[in-house]
Amino acid sequence: MVFRETNISGLYLIDLTPFEDLRGFFSRIFCKREFSAAGLVTDFVQSNHSITNQSGSIRGLHYQRPPHMEVKLIMCVTGAVWDVVVDLRENSPTYLQHFGVQLSEFNRQMIYIPQGFAHGFQTMKDHSSLIYQHSDYYHPESENGLKYNDPALSIQWPMEVTNISIKDQNHPWIDDKFEGIRIL
Repeated sequence: MVFRETNISGLYLIDLTPFEDLRGFFSRIFCKREFSAAGLVTDFVQSNHSITNQSGSIRGLHYQRPPHMEVKLIMCVTGAVWDVVVDLRENSPTYLQHFGVQLSEFNRQMIYIPQGFAHGFQTMKDHSSLIYQHSDYYHPESENGLKYNDPALSIQWPMEVTNISIKDQNHPWIDDKFEGIRIL
């Protein structure tokens, strides 16, 4: 694995290093020693799998408030998505800035998202499938979200939106009362 820090502190792209032969390839997607050596969280308590059927669909932008913030490690195993994270850390120099990257079954990249970020994605191919690792358990009372098309974020989604849940459509706009997340 190759860990590449992005322009947002603590946010990493991870390139998998496949071992290939005539049968196909083998790749490690997690190694506690390698993550620890890079200074990243190594204690994941929950794994999730999502499949989104229609290209253009958006899931997100989701986050959990303290004390149930979580680190996420995300990988696309089939299809392709445009993955977006928004920095919500109140004292961060990149507060409310976003980062987007295509994750696909072909580019073999993962994204490591630290605490204090909102996350969402748009499917670029039908039947796209993601695997998520989480450092904290899902806690419904701590769940929150941002509106995917909030002008304060200026996210340029690559495709026309074809499908989004009612819940995600109803996330609030960022306003002057939005304080971000305090990271202790």
